[in-house]
Amino acid sequence: MAGRTVAECLEEYGYDAKRVAVEKNGDIVPKARYGETLLKDGDIIEIVGFVGGG
Repeated sequence: MAGRTVAECLEEYGYDAKRVAVEKNGDIVPKARYGETLLKDGDIIEIVGFVGGG
């Protein structure tokens, strides 16, 4: 993942960027910054998917 943006990684792993929230090293990454937020070795990434239902 190092050297790629959050957006590139989400696409590579098949996530719909509109339906997830991403946290990098404990900070939420705003959706508007997915395309410019670079990942590097040692970053801790958490991806949370939204699921509908009732």
